[in-house]
Amino acid sequence: MTNKYNDLREWLEQVEAIGELAHPLGADWNLEIGAISEIDYKKRGPALLFDQIKGYPAGYRLLTSSTNSARRMGLTLRLGSEHSDASLVAELRGAPNRWEQASRDFDPVYVETGPVFENVMESDAVDLMKFPAPLWHELDGGRYIGTGVAVATVDPESGWVNLGAYRTMLKDRNHVNLGIHQGKHGYIHIQKWMEREGRAPVVIHIGMDPLFLMLGGVEVPTGVSELNYAGAIRGEPLKVVKSTITGLPIIADAEIVLEGWIKKGDKSDEGPFGEWTGYYASGVGQEPFLRIERVLHRNNPIMLGSPPARPPHDFSYMRTIMKSALIFDALVAAGIPEVKGVYAPECGGARQLVVVAIRQRYAGHARQAAMVASQCHAAAYMGKYTIVVDEDIDVTNLEEVMWAVCTRTDPSTSIDFIRRAWASKAEPMLRKGQPLFNSRAVIDACRPYEWIDEFPKLAQVDPGYLRETEKKWSALFTAGGT
Repeated sequence: MTNKYNDLREWLEQVEAIGELAHPLGADWNLEIGAISEIDYKKRGPALLFDQIKGYPAGYRLLTSSTNSARRMGLTLRLGSEHSDASLVAELRGAPNRWEQASRDFDPVYVETGPVFENVMESDAVDLMKFPAPLWHELDGGRYIGTGVAVATVDPESGWVNLGAYRTMLKDRNHVNLGIHQGKHGYIHIQKWMEREGRAPVVIHIGMDPLFLMLGGVEVPTGVSELNYAGAIRGEPLKVVKSTITGLPIIADAEIVLEGWIKKGDKSDEGPFGEWTGYYASGVGQEPFLRIERVLHRNNPIMLGSPPARPPHDFSYMRTIMKSALIFDALVAAGIPEVKGVYAPECGGARQLVVVAIRQRYAGHARQAAMVASQCHAAAYMGKYTIVVDEDIDVTNLEEVMWAVCTRTDPSTSIDFIRRAWASKAEPMLRKGQPLFNSRAVIDACRPYEWIDEFPKLAQVDPGYLRETEKKWSALFTAGGT
């Protein structure tokens, strides 16, 4: 089966073909969709395409769980759908660097129109209540029309277009709030526009190739547009239409697009909203809102939902796989030798815990790897713990990792701290009003290099003999074996 597809609908056909798509009918937008999706995340279930949503006509659909399996992620990244967790991480090693280098050759192609223009609502005809925006969690401050979104902004100086996954709260029929954390590319773009013109253009894609959901949640380098980056992954330029409202590019085959301007001083209450740390940490804040001047959508439109919450959540698996590969590449690029594994597990939101395995080659090797892994671009935002272990530890197995921490560390000498690092308002340990800093712990859980040869031997069967024995007695370890 080919792994090329052009839009969300072709992606759904391929996911259906590999048996990883379910079609829940009749769910309620009020909490029930969120609850069904949360159960699905925890069971590692299929992608969910909701239809006949309560109070809405058939055909107004919502997709969740789009990228939380190795097969669906592999398909989305055009790497094939026959993947396990380990093979996908291995396949991604070096890929982001290749995509970044190739992106310069994949400028988007401007076309006159596209499927997203099948339906147009302008000015007073705009009605966002037409779409089944869910109330995802009972303590949310409102319905969030945008979770798995691609929000387009542009640097007014360079023309660099950024697409970020910034949450979008429905205010009323023609207004939405944007929640963009300080330091993010979209936040900086909007600041620049306000200083320059007193308003900022925004285009919000609310259904599109899930590839953009993935790119919106990883650190695509400053100055590189996700449009180009996506083109490099797809192997062909993306087709876009220039907005007559904002001048920004619109993905031509998107499902739903909102266009408008944020005006200086236009802020209102946004949130609270369940966050990727698993808490309502940022509470209610004054965030920019924009009046939607035009809505475009396809016939039978599909919203892409991706709400964060206590992990595992909709995009925690995707972020774990991507972050693990990106941090691995950053270590190699920094010249750290003998890196054998990297994993940023879902329990830390793929940000707050990073595990690195190395084969020690010199004194200080483990600390060097820990410091780079803690502060490289892919891991610097909201990190908290970085643990370096020996190569005999499986970085994906937290039981093994913590065994190494318990048996190969001396707390007084094995842990270092970094203070005043890059945090955000999503940090639950920050009290309201505190500056957005946190601290980091780097833990050297490797056997002490200076007496590694004297370190106690492992109490276990030789791994090679263990494999032979398991093969010989395989029937014993299968269900119903005797």
